Amino acid sequence: MFSIIFSVGAILQTISGGSRGIGYIYGGRVVAGVGIGAISAVAPAFVSECCPKEVRGRITGFFQIMVAVGVMISYFINLGISLHIKTGPEVWRIPFGFQLVPAGIMTLGLLTVKESPRWLASKDRTEEALANLAYLRRLPRDDERVRTEMAEIEAAIHEEREARASLGLKEAFFGKGNFIRFVIAVVIFILQQWSGQNSVNYYAPQIFQSIGYTGTSNSLLASGIYGIVKVVATTLFVFFLADTWGRKLSLFVSAIGMGVLFFIIGALLKTFPPPADAATPPPASKAMAAMLYIYVCFYSLGWGPLPWVYVADIFPTRTRHYGLATASASQWLFNFVLSKVTPTMVTDLGYKLFLMFATINIGGMAVFTLLIPETKGRSLEEMDVIFGSVKAEKREADIRKQERAMDHEANETKSERSLEGKGASLSTPKFEAEEEPEIWQRSSSVEIVIKLLDASETDTVDQI
Repeated sequence: MFSIIFSVGAILQTISGGSRGIGYIYGGRVVAGVGIGAISAVAPAFVSECCPKEVRGRITGFFQIMVAVGVMISYFINLGISLHIKTGPEVWRIPFGFQLVPAGIMTLGLLTVKESPRWLASKDRTEEALANLAYLRRLPRDDERVRTEMAEIEAAIHEEREARASLGLKEAFFGKGNFIRFVIAVVIFILQQWSGQNSVNYYAPQIFQSIGYTGTSNSLLASGIYGIVKVVATTLFVFFLADTWGRKLSLFVSAIGMGVLFFIIGALLKTFPPPADAATPPPASKAMAAMLYIYVCFYSLGWGPLPWVYVADIFPTRTRHYGLATASASQWLFNFVLSKVTPTMVTDLGYKLFLMFATINIGGMAVFTLLIPETKGRSLEEMDVIFGSVKAEKREADIRKQERAMDHEANETKSERSLEGKGASLSTPKFEAEEEPEIWQRSSSVEIVIKLLDASETDTVDQI
């Protein structure tokens, strides 16, 4: 639904101009913003709920890879337009219209996606949840790993319902173990926005001009290369390091690296200010551009993909929609703030802008990383224990209870199927079998053997 809303907003922006005026652009931006804001809240939650815990960071990180790909494509679209179209409404109409391509792909792709097992279980659609979980894990429904994971999900949902039978906003935000999660979700995105990345993202041409890349083509080309480096670095991290280093180490190394590089850029810009009329970038400008390219590698190492991964990790099913919505609102609010103040800061602060971002990265983000718990390799159901919503002993007891209930249900199902099979064999005129089938069931410490005898010899079942 939100993909369609975003598409409507993109259409309004594309058809603006002429007699329709700039109002269509403003209206389209609002509508598209509603759509993309909701998508950015729902998508990480959905992916996180469907992933096995061993690779959850890697798969959830694809969200940031696609963001990086989109930014890179936008840079090169603008570069192509600047080279081939100098004037006319196509200068802005083509970038607006291109939004419909990913929107259409997503809308059609969602038609093939199965619903989240955790969401289905929370709505008491257990059979559908088990079927979808088995499908996502590529395992049979009666596989022990599937049933164990399903038991964890059911136990977590059971506890959440007991603790929050009538969940309201007050309980959702200030309930036991919840408030600290919302604080982390808000702060992590405030810090991400003030890391300097989106200032460089949105105003890369102006940033590169400020360090000596004069001329539209030069600055746009440098921005395009920046986008390529970001995609490559994000992809390498998500595939090879996201579930290896852990969340905390990745975020810490990322923050320190970004801070050091911003300090270097600020020092170079102060010491070697670029000449305003240089035909080609001087060596100091090339060095600063190289630092920006290395900077985005460190950003992609942690603070790019991991905030979405981390926030999707820490919330239980019951409050995940509140948590992801709050995180998304925080992200877009400060995204808007940075997009408004960055042009002024680039003009007025100069080299001090980079020193400010360096201080935030090292003094704020690195310290914050040391205070949050590690979530790598932990299931979503374990987060309640980590944040104190439920005691570990109670969670273990609930899991064992759910496993016993599921085993009992599975045994009953097997018994019913066995008896149905026996009835079918008795009604068959000619029954031939090379060996007599046996069905074993375990109930407590007693083993019951049910042997179906040949129909020609007897039509009864002996239970031993």
